[in-house]
Amino acid sequence: MRHHKHALGTALHRLRIQAFTALLTALAMGVAISLPSGLYLGLENLSRVAGELPAQPEISLFLDAGASPEQKQAIATRLKQPDIAQARFVPKDEALATLSASQDLADITAGLTENPLPDAWIVRPQATSRDALVRISDGLRKMPGIAETHLDSQWAERLQAALAIGHTGVWLLAGLFAIALIAISGNAIRAQVLARRDEILVSRLIGATDRHIRRPFLYLGALQGLFGGLAAGGVLAVAGTILREPVEHLAVLYGSTFHLLPPDGAEIAMVLGLTTLFGWLGAWLSVTRSLHQVEATR
Repeated sequence: MRHHKHALGTALHRLRIQAFTALLTALAMGVAISLPSGLYLGLENLSRVAGELPAQPEISLFLDAGASPEQKQAIATRLKQPDIAQARFVPKDEALATLSASQDLADITAGLTENPLPDAWIVRPQATSRDALVRISDGLRKMPGIAETHLDSQWAERLQAALAIGHTGVWLLAGLFAIALIAISGNAIRAQVLARRDEILVSRLIGATDRHIRRPFLYLGALQGLFGGLAAGGVLAVAGTILREPVEHLAVLYGSTFHLLPPDGAEIAMVLGLTTLFGWLGAWLSVTRSLHQVEATR
């Protein structure tokens, strides 16, 4: 523990006397990790929007304008079968009134001589699988008196599929930038090792092991990774502040109260932990290789 304390103190001292270089390294690491982190947060916010959609898919049935009372009664009877969880009839007058109120189309609808909207049923099936929903929708479409059916879950499913692809892309991008973090940390530590080549040779002459020599550099790499994670947090905070007002304004235009959420404590801890780990790993790879080179040229 005394050796570890001494190594940590040595690493902090080296950061302090080379504050400008350490700051540039931390900013480089922070910018590198902020891109996948920002994309991840963006996808999480989009996932939250998708999660607020109705979980149970619905089928909209639009009746033919010339449907007879017998056909309408047959449709109502069919919608009482066990495979239908809920069915709600929406008269065309109610649909027009709702449309006028929600979309602020009162001036346009006031000039209509007749209601162009059809009567409709909003159906919620018992099944939730894609195949079952398509089968029920196709069966209802074939009934006399129904002009068109619309499966309202299609666009939500497409959004979920796009989000899944986005998450995969973020993890691939994070892997690439993790390699970049290791390279940045390794290059910084390699310069430190070469600058202390004579000190390392003297330490070996008096019996210092590679583990003892390596330890301060490992702490230095881990600290650089930690500061890089903090720099990434600063970059994301600035970006969130800049984007918050435009995003909220766009949400208001769509009648939503959506706003960007910052990362939670677990996500912040994960980023800091990963950047510290990558900084340590880059330092370990670099100092191990550099020590072998120093030994070979001694």
